[in-house]
Amino acid sequence: MAQPKRKQSKQRSHKRRGANQFQAPQIATDPTDGSAFMPHRVNPANGLYRGRQVLDTEA
Repeated sequence: MAQPKRKQSKQRSHKRRGANQFQAPQIATDPTDGSAFMPHRVNPANGLYRGRQVLDTEA
Protein backbone atom coordinates (compact mmCIF):
# COMPACT_ATOMS: atom_id res chain seq x y z
CA MET A 1 0.00 0.00 0.00
CA ALA A 2 1.07 3.58 -0.58
CA GLN A 3 2.38 5.52 2.40
CA PRO A 4 2.24 9.28 2.89
CA LYS A 5 5.57 11.07 2.42
CA ARG A 6 4.86 13.68 5.10
CA LYS A 7 2.83 13.92 8.29
CA GLN A 8 -0.51 15.65 7.82
CA SER A 9 -0.58 18.81 9.93
CA LYS A 10 -3.13 19.50 12.67
CA GLN A 11 -4.23 22.64 10.85
CA ARG A 12 -5.00 20.70 7.68
CA SER A 13 -6.98 18.07 9.60
CA HIS A 14 -8.94 20.72 11.48
CA LYS A 15 -9.76 22.57 8.25
CA ARG A 16 -11.07 19.37 6.68
CA ARG A 17 -13.17 18.46 9.72
CA GLY A 18 -14.50 22.02 10.00
CA ALA A 19 -16.39 21.56 6.75
CA ASN A 20 -18.42 18.67 8.24
CA GLN A 21 -20.41 20.65 10.78
CA PHE A 22 -23.89 19.77 11.98
CA GLN A 23 -26.77 21.63 10.38
CA ALA A 24 -30.25 22.27 11.74
CA PRO A 25 -32.87 20.05 10.09
CA GLN A 26 -35.10 21.61 7.46
CA ILE A 27 -38.69 22.07 8.62
CA ALA A 28 -41.75 22.34 6.37
CA THR A 29 -45.19 23.61 7.42
CA ASP A 30 -48.36 21.81 6.46
CA PRO A 31 -50.73 24.10 4.51
CA THR A 32 -53.83 22.40 5.93
CA ASP A 33 -53.19 22.77 9.67
CA GLY A 34 -49.83 24.59 9.91
CA SER A 35 -48.03 21.82 11.78
CA ALA A 36 -44.28 21.41 11.32
CA PHE A 37 -42.79 18.24 9.81
CA MET A 38 -39.73 17.05 7.93
CA PRO A 39 -40.01 17.51 4.15
CA HIS A 40 -40.44 14.44 1.89
CA ARG A 41 -41.93 12.49 4.80
CA VAL A 42 -45.39 11.77 6.11
CA ASN A 43 -46.70 14.41 8.50
CA PRO A 44 -47.10 12.54 11.80
CA ALA A 45 -49.67 15.06 13.08
CA ASN A 46 -52.32 14.33 10.45
CA GLY A 47 -50.96 11.45 8.33
CA LEU A 48 -50.87 13.39 5.05
CA TYR A 49 -48.20 13.03 2.37
CA ARG A 50 -48.36 15.29 -0.69
CA GLY A 51 -52.01 16.06 -0.03
CA ARG A 52 -53.11 12.42 0.30
CA GLN A 53 -54.09 10.58 3.48
CA VAL A 54 -51.62 7.70 3.91
CA LEU A 55 -51.70 7.05 7.67
CA ASP A 56 -54.59 6.61 10.03
CA THR A 57 -53.88 9.00 12.91
CA GLU A 58 -57.10 8.49 14.85
CA ALA A 59 -56.35 6.77 18.15
